[in-house]
Amino acid sequence: MRKKILVTGGAGFLGSHLCERLLNDGNEVVCLDNYFTGQKQNVVHLLNHPYFELIRHDVTMPFFIEVDEIYNLACPASPIHYQYNAIKTVKTSVMGAINMLGLAKRIRAKILQASTSEVYGDPEVHPQVESYWGHVNPIGIRACYDEGKRCAETLFVNYHRQNNVNIKIIRIFNTYGPRMHPHDGRVVSNFIVQALQNQDITIFGDGMQTRSFQYVDDLINGMIKMMATGNDFTGPVNIGNPNEFTMLELAEKVIRLTGCKSKIIFEPLPADDPMQRQPNISLAKEKLNWEPKIELEEGLTKTIEYFRTVVK
Repeated sequence: MRKKILVTGGAGFLGSHLCERLLNDGNEVVCLDNYFTGQKQNVVHLLNHPYFELIRHDVTMPFFIEVDEIYNLACPASPIHYQYNAIKTVKTSVMGAINMLGLAKRIRAKILQASTSEVYGDPEVHPQVESYWGHVNPIGIRACYDEGKRCAETLFVNYHRQNNVNIKIIRIFNTYGPRMHPHDGRVVSNFIVQALQNQDITIFGDGMQTRSFQYVDDLINGMIKMMATGNDFTGPVNIGNPNEFTMLELAEKVIRLTGCKSKIIFEPLPADDPMQRQPNISLAKEKLNWEPKIELEEGLTKTIEYFRTVVK
């Protein structure tokens, strides 16, 4: 039986990969996006697919449709984009969650929330486990995203407790791959674009802060496995790659893999930038039988190939 699936934020970096995978798995997909950060070119190759539908819509406004499952990915996810209009970011997370949960309640659809490792803030627990409540500055410049996503998790859990909505929550750690926005300000795309243009590679701080990078295909596998779990498991569950790298190590890998002549320069660290980020994925291994398969060098090579086609 072909499932009908709604993907909000479906023309974004992650959403477009999810739409593609769901179609390949034999589903009917309705992609919703307002193109604030999503781009039609991310899904243009899907437009001729008989079971793909693209609708321009903002999730802060109610939406009515009959579907079996909802993946709620709509929200700008890079600091440059989510800080550009902080109020809009909070509205997208909170009102978007309310509208999609209301829809799921009415039509009895299963709904997955794409939450984020940012709910942990600048963590005092390392690596981060799902039971950790986080260390977030509620009035900092990143709070529009961090607190918006935290509130969305609260809404999801309460729709489940109060209205028995079948919810799933995943917390996504740094993800990279083809179709990342070249100017989204995230470290992987920044470094690759700078390298391909033979510019100096900019590291903020001393380069010793760490991140864990997962390739997009691994994340999509985790999402789909989470959606397939039974009613008794709602999450949240961390989906990320636990292999940790310093910014300096990442910059050196990008320089080597692109063969560029870039030098590394250092700039001051932005406010509230976490010093370390690494998922504990024990729960994902236990409940989803999931762990990432693609190592950083392999994923970076594929991502660099993509960026060579879009960076002039």
